[in-house]
Amino acid sequence: MSVTSLIDTALDRSVVLGYGWPGLLVRKALPDWPDGPERMDGKVVLVTGAGSGVGLAAAVGFAGLGASVRVLGRSEQRAEEAAALTREQAGDDVDVRPVACDVSSLAALRDFTARFLEEEDRLDVLVNNAGVMPDERQYSVDGVELTFATHVLAPWVLIEELTPLLARSAPSVVINVTSGGQYAQRLPAGDPESEETPYSPKTFYARTKRAQVVVTEKWAERLHDQGVHVHSMHPGWADTKGVRQWLPVFRAVTRPIIRTPAQGADTIVWLGAASEATENDGLFWHDRRPRPTTYPLAAGADSEEVREELWEYVSSLARGERG
Repeated sequence: MSVTSLIDTALDRSVVLGYGWPGLLVRKALPDWPDGPERMDGKVVLVTGAGSGVGLAAAVGFAGLGASVRVLGRSEQRAEEAAALTREQAGDDVDVRPVACDVSSLAALRDFTARFLEEEDRLDVLVNNAGVMPDERQYSVDGVELTFATHVLAPWVLIEELTPLLARSAPSVVINVTSGGQYAQRLPAGDPESEETPYSPKTFYARTKRAQVVVTEKWAERLHDQGVHVHSMHPGWADTKGVRQWLPVFRAVTRPIIRTPAQGADTIVWLGAASEATENDGLFWHDRRPRPTTYPLAAGADSEEVREELWEYVSSLARGERG
């Protein structure tokens, strides 16, 4: 292992330095920091959860590279606000268009994807970034635990429904934005929505982010032959609206090293433009490098049986079926 790889790995294992801005700063100074991102003129990018934080920063980054960006908000008003913020930060001459959908609703997702397929000629990059962390257990309009509906079911449906457009634009990239917190959780066997687990915002958030990583790998296997490359990534510790709202103590403790949203979004934008994303499939990225999805001292790997159970369960939910 090279010296640069040793430094990078040490940062990753340290968590504190690797997930904060010092880790990004050091990695950028290493000689093998990947080049780019390249220009994206003529390409179309869809970003969910684009109203603030990492999602907004990613939209700004893509627009700055010349991509035509669709910023998705929960309502028309939020989508318009997201588009205005993106133009304000990226420049008035960028092509940014608001699109609205409550991604926790299957009906809304179906309506949105049907319209998107009719109105768009291509989709080069899909970024699934929308996230929630309710203070108490909540359910979507379809009766699905809200964190699971937003983090797992919604990206699944968006990928499934938009695959024809992604395949038409191949090689194309799907980026599922997850969290380093996924290392602390395993998939709950026989209980995909964690109904048998006492509700904890942090636990459910991390557990559904773990599920995102697994679903990413499953989609990557299925879409490879169509030229659609599916990856997941985590942004490290970024100072977002969600962190300020849901994790105020965590933010206070990490404030000296917490990343800006743009620093958290760096790998999203780079992946959307980099050839590395279309030369590989199903990887879990952080700071422009693929990372292990499990560590020996963390929660450990999920069995293939549980992974397949998750896939079949989400598939059934997407069809409107309940267990």
